[in-house]
Amino acid sequence: MMTEVFLNGKYIGETNDPQKLVKEIRDKRRLGLISDQINVGYHDYANEIKIVTDSGRVRRPLIVVENGKPKLTQEIMDKLRKGETTWEDLLKTGVLEYLDSEEEENTLIALRPENITTETTHLELDPSVILGLSASFIPYAEFDRGDRVNYGAKMVGQSIGLFATNFLIRADTKSNVMLYPQQPLVQTHAHKVLNYDKHPNGSNVIIAMGCWEGFNMEDAVVINASSLQRGLLWSYMYRSYEAEEKRYLGGQQDIIGIPQAGVRGYAGEDAYKHLPEDGIIHPETVVNSDDVLIGRTSPLRFLGTMDQFISGVENIRETSVRLRHGDSGVADRVFLTETTDGTKLIKVLIRDLKVPEIGDKLASRHGQKGIIGLIVPQEDMPFTEDGIVPDIIFNPHGIPSRMTMGQMLEIIAGKVAALSGKTIYSPAFNPTPEKEIRDALKRYGFEDDGREVMYDGRTGKKFTAQIFIGSTFYQKLDHLVSNKIHARSRGPVTLLTRQPTEGRSKEGGLRLGEMEKDCLIAHGASLVLKERFDSDKTVVPICSECGLVAINDHIKNKQYCPIDGETKIINVEMSAAFKLMLDELKSMLIYPRVIIKED
Repeated sequence: MMTEVFLNGKYIGETNDPQKLVKEIRDKRRLGLISDQINVGYHDYANEIKIVTDSGRVRRPLIVVENGKPKLTQEIMDKLRKGETTWEDLLKTGVLEYLDSEEEENTLIALRPENITTETTHLELDPSVILGLSASFIPYAEFDRGDRVNYGAKMVGQSIGLFATNFLIRADTKSNVMLYPQQPLVQTHAHKVLNYDKHPNGSNVIIAMGCWEGFNMEDAVVINASSLQRGLLWSYMYRSYEAEEKRYLGGQQDIIGIPQAGVRGYAGEDAYKHLPEDGIIHPETVVNSDDVLIGRTSPLRFLGTMDQFISGVENIRETSVRLRHGDSGVADRVFLTETTDGTKLIKVLIRDLKVPEIGDKLASRHGQKGIIGLIVPQEDMPFTEDGIVPDIIFNPHGIPSRMTMGQMLEIIAGKVAALSGKTIYSPAFNPTPEKEIRDALKRYGFEDDGREVMYDGRTGKKFTAQIFIGSTFYQKLDHLVSNKIHARSRGPVTLLTRQPTEGRSKEGGLRLGEMEKDCLIAHGASLVLKERFDSDKTVVPICSECGLVAINDHIKNKQYCPIDGETKIINVEMSAAFKLMLDELKSMLIYPRVIIKED
């Protein structure tokens, strides 16, 4: 039976000896006779050979194993260390090779050298290579449940740190920079490889496991106020705003500067008082919600036959760039440049200091996320016999169900690292053993399980139980309460439904759903319910004869029905969304009759 051969999904021919063809391609690749970018896979169940050379494939390096022996020997390793040979040389000589998902189907990969059998084709460089970039930052990862490692990896990406060392000359739409970041005391090899010391993303904190007055229930954490005053987890948020002096057909263009009085949309003299003559805000100016950053006027977009004769102030509208609703900060930098079309471009960066507050989200590297539930003065916090006061009190109920033993091990390893002054390396599948850490703790005069006698800061009384205390690495995540909090009374509404707008930046309202309605009914709060559902209340004239919406003629000051003429018209209170539905039914040629009954 002939086997079909495909190259990048395209049929190119057939062979009667598939194993021989695949072996020949692999041998030639390992000898450097053909490109090492080529991958080949033989799928016997489908009786086809797939040769792949596409760009964009995910490929990973593996050590080639032949006759039960890995080709990467100690001798080659020594040469690599001395710099006598390179990674590229190992690829050319067939010691290592990159495999994609197609070719991986034909392999038997050993995790460690001792797992190699006669059938093994490849060996992992290191077991921890199976983890992605973010997950490889998690120490003691194999002691956590799989989903927690997944969460931990996701939150590494959300953490605030030093994302780039040139952030002062960048103009990202939104970015966060931590003020006093630190390297973790417990690290993995990924920290070394990726020069983590140049862009850390969190702080080492003293953490105690215990309940505190119920303020750290449901994953919340209690945090030491003095630690925050010392700068723990402070960060700046930068947001950029831009304005372009666009050119339009007919020779008209935008003008950047303070808008003239009388222009459509002019906000009054007070709105532009902090702008200099050029209409661009000065650096270090304190700005608040909806303040003008860049003054600008634009010509009207739609010019009719008569409008083209209108000139001057009447043909211009105000299109200034304002700070987002609900935001505040300080103008940090102003960039003046040009676009590729040669038009003037202005970028203003606003910075806002974010000091941790109740509601901000923190997380360890083990998927143990929580928000700040209470900020407690240091004198009220518990303390050890040595006078050590924790920065964070973490609820122990978060451990049994999540099974994050890696968190517990990191706490005692962090304690040893702080006492010894040496970083402890614990990458996945090759950690510093627990016994070694416990023995070190004993040598430093502590209990080997990390627990200590602690005292209540308010009463001075000793706690009945010993408290588990140590050091761990904590991250501040980009879910800050100051960026999310919003409320409104009255404000803008959408044109179509006349209901309040949606979202914080549009001064939106909070939607009340079916379940929220049920809660208010259960509470007997009928007036609150009425007020909530009145957001788009409108009065609509209805014809009492045919039940259609009547016409309200403002010029003649009279109401009449389009079908029955001047009959009895009754004003009915209803929701604007319901009136919209009636109009939509009419557009579908359905007669929506509103039947009015007299009270």
